[in-house]
Amino acid sequence: MPQTIPQSAVVAVREGLICVVTSRDSDRWVIPKGHIEAGQSPEETAACEAWEEAGLKGEVEPTPLGIYNYKKNDRRHEVTVFRMSVTAEHDLWPEKFVRQRQWVTIDEAIRRMREEGLKELLAATDFSKPADAAVS
Repeated sequence: MPQTIPQSAVVAVREGLICVVTSRDSDRWVIPKGHIEAGQSPEETAACEAWEEAGLKGEVEPTPLGIYNYKKNDRRHEVTVFRMSVTAEHDLWPEKFVRQRQWVTIDEAIRRMREEGLKELLAATDFSKPADAAVS
């Protein structure tokens, strides 16, 4: 059985909206996500991805919202998803010229996503509550 690739993602929340970005290889809408680098915790990776892919800084909650899986190139990826309360949004960031960034409602984000596991995770989370209250 092929090895599972661990990844980390972030749902960046600001004023009741969440940030979505386009993927690098298509106009698909996703949340910032990437491979967990050696020496980084999943939370640190989530924060790095928020900066690199969306130009966002903030506080990443230590307890994950959940985990979803997907397959790409016949390999299974397991994504741990964290919530981040955004404290700063920058006009320039590392991947600005290869991605679009938009703030949308949770319902709109769910409509735009393709990964069923991520859609289910987002639908099951109450983003109207403060970050510490949303984690169960």
